[in-house]
Amino acid sequence: MLADVARVAGVSEITVSRVVRGLERISPQTRARVLAAIETVGYVPNRLAGALASSGSMLVGVVLPSLSNIVFADVLRGVHAALAGTGYQPVVGVTEYAPNTEERVVRSMMAWQPRAMIVAGFEHTAPARRMLEASPVRVAEIMDIDAAPIDVAVGLSHRKAGYDSARHLVSRGYRRFGYVGHDWERDRRARLRYDGMRAALGEAGLDLVDERRVDGPSTTADGRAMTAALLAGDGRPDVVVFSNDDMAVGGVFHCFATGLVPRRDIGLFGFNGLDIGQALPLRLSTVRSNRFLIGRSAAETLIAQAARPSDPTIIDTGYEIEAGETA
Repeated sequence: MLADVARVAGVSEITVSRVVRGLERISPQTRARVLAAIETVGYVPNRLAGALASSGSMLVGVVLPSLSNIVFADVLRGVHAALAGTGYQPVVGVTEYAPNTEERVVRSMMAWQPRAMIVAGFEHTAPARRMLEASPVRVAEIMDIDAAPIDVAVGLSHRKAGYDSARHLVSRGYRRFGYVGHDWERDRRARLRYDGMRAALGEAGLDLVDERRVDGPSTTADGRAMTAALLAGDGRPDVVVFSNDDMAVGGVFHCFATGLVPRRDIGLFGFNGLDIGQALPLRLSTVRSNRFLIGRSAAETLIAQAARPSDPTIIDTGYEIEAGETA
């Protein structure tokens, strides 16, 4: 790989090594050319030297969008469970859904030559993807199986989950659908569920009567506010599908505050199957994702085989529709 960088930059391998190590006496023009070549070929310098390099790393990099969201905390518990007693240690980086931050975290982790990398989703910057593809390190892209993985994908089909959710609600007699969601730029999986829902509604001869979305991340407060705005609009729905349980719990709170009874007056349906939704006075109707299983399966699969297989692997951890008491 060092030779590839040198060839693209038109310099010697020694010059590339000096730039990588941050040594002085390299002209700004040469340094810029080498850095551009590093990005082009997806080169990551190996920080493990001498004995450490020869014995190999016992690290597993885990790159998650958030740790404040219980969804990813559950995934991390699964990773820890799989690695317990193996000698491998997870090293966690958080991106806050920012692709450029993910790129920096991936570059930093890959420099230590981990045994494996676990990253959320398929949405990477071009340099991050090149690093993950060019390295022999095993890679699991988790939470989603609706695209072709670099190595292993572990998760569920969000498009199918959205589709099945709408089919379930139509079977329960709902016809006027509303939608409350959050930023699709930050959460592609929420958009996939939305698209699946719309496809199922179209097959039933239905469509959304109204929808509301916030530009930022999902919060219970925004779910409550968007539910209020949706129900104050002209296209009064008889059921509201939320991008996730955080938003749906906010919808339940709006109903409690305004005297509406979920299911009797308005159906409310979430996604993820969070404990808080099941602890409400009326259990939230939702889709339960197998988050712990996603983390555990990803880690177990990666450490079971050091070399990448010739063909990518997809592991479908599935989901369950929880009928609940709100829709």
